[in-house]
Amino acid sequence: MAQPPGIHARRAALRLLDAVLRRGETLDQSFAAATGDVRRPEDKALARAIAGEALRWLADVDALIDGATRQRLPDDAKPRMVLRLMLAQWLRLGTPPHAVIATALPLLAGGPRRLAHGVFSTLTKQSATLPAAPTLPEAVRQRWGALADEAAPGLAEPPPLDLALRDPSETAHWANQLAAESLAPGHLRLPRGAAVETLPGFAEGAWWVQDLAASLPARLLGAGEGRHALDLCAAPGGKTLQLAAAGWQVTALDVSKRRLELLRDNLGRTGLKAGVVRADALAWEPKHRFDAILLDAPCTATGTARRHPDVLHRIGPRQIAEMAELQSALLARAAEWLKPGGVLVYAVCSMEREEGEGRAAEVALDPLPIRGEELPGGLAATAEGWLRTSPGMLADHGGLDGFFVARWRKAE
Repeated sequence: MAQPPGIHARRAALRLLDAVLRRGETLDQSFAAATGDVRRPEDKALARAIAGEALRWLADVDALIDGATRQRLPDDAKPRMVLRLMLAQWLRLGTPPHAVIATALPLLAGGPRRLAHGVFSTLTKQSATLPAAPTLPEAVRQRWGALADEAAPGLAEPPPLDLALRDPSETAHWANQLAAESLAPGHLRLPRGAAVETLPGFAEGAWWVQDLAASLPARLLGAGEGRHALDLCAAPGGKTLQLAAAGWQVTALDVSKRRLELLRDNLGRTGLKAGVVRADALAWEPKHRFDAILLDAPCTATGTARRHPDVLHRIGPRQIAEMAELQSALLARAAEWLKPGGVLVYAVCSMEREEGEGRAAEVALDPLPIRGEELPGGLAATAEGWLRTSPGMLADHGGLDGFFVARWRKAE
């Protein structure tokens, strides 16, 4: 019996959801295996979109399912998993209910199939809706505190496309060429979905893809004027490119061979130069000290939930504690490698206080407070002189990732 068109994409979406919720994998890690039997690129993208929206709105979708069933389905029950995908397609991707039924119910058989059909039909008859902003998982709300309410509206949609320019003086030119919005010198924002490689300026290396929040740490080091900077945990290279474009002599260090290849590709495309070192930062020793060090440390990446909604469901105390221990060790190493008078910038794309504020409080260098005039309009430093962004900030312009950034100077 022939399967309905689109069934492979739905089956792949189910595999993705299962990989995240049951095995704790990331969407990126599980994507190749989950979509292995999906031939068309657009169907692979659809599978990712369905699973992503189900994860983004999981608490609210589950509430709808629970309201339409007499007995609560277990979290990992296949009918619940399929219903999550069905509701994500209908309520978030605008798939007509008849098409949702035709492509999703074949994933089930017998009683579970009848159950899912009945629940979905009930909800469509009730004209069920989702709230304006997703309800975050209870564990996330407890960890983030007041930041959760601020962040939630910014997590309702996948993010727009941000670009960083090699030459910030050409911001107006490229904004006109790309019909883009600019929120800071050297920054451009386009609607999501643009095919990056086909955009004007890509081939000649005029810009690279980089979220606005991710560009802020390197901006805080200013012009290099030929001085030496170390980009720790550098790959895939956005911050290395920023530093090189700002006149720093950059040493870019990372342990990942694959990610360093991306960095080298970006250096080649943009014509910028940096010394690339593959090494473990906890074992490596530099040949000289640095005027500036940028440590964008490995972290749980919960600040990237707009584009990676899986982080809302697979990060817990164990992962946070492991990352905090690594971050402390990296900060201690970085402080040793600064010249007297040198500047250290620490950043994580995490919403967790243990990875941001908690780590910054340990640093025994002289604070170099971040000033409001160094930041794009609409952002401000904290009372401590740190920077904390969240997805709900700059909401009228499409938001930004959640980051923590702090800066210090080593005594002369």
